[in-house]
Amino acid sequence: QVQLQESGPGLVKSSQTLSLTCTVSGGSITTNYYYWIWMREPLGKGLEWMGAIDYSGDTYYNPSLKSRTAISRDTSKNQFTLQLSSVTPEDTAIYYCARAQTKIAGADDYWGPGTQVTVSS
Repeated sequence: QVQLQESGPGLVKSSQTLSLTCTVSGGSITTNYYYWIWMREPLGKGLEWMGAIDYSGDTYYNPSLKSRTAISRDTSKNQFTLQLSSVTPEDTAIYYCARAQTKIAGADDYWGPGTQVTVSS
């Protein structure tokens, strides 16, 4: 069974770049035809799709975040990463990684437990 685990700093200062890593076990990130996804949920708001990287390494981004977002992968470590630049307190949220057969993960897909990131002003 696939398991995902987010890791990274819990506190980031405004204007800095947030970097998160999702470590995957029980399945390869190069396996056809899965998408490896980053989502976030600010307190009191709904889930927001940030972007994805697919099994071949192609990336897809939320247009509203595209200018600040980069998703990459390390196949040797079976990990994929999220970088979000120029963060503000508005980027404070629980960040999740997930696997799905579409670009956006649903409740029935595999998710990590999530990691809280707070951006200080």
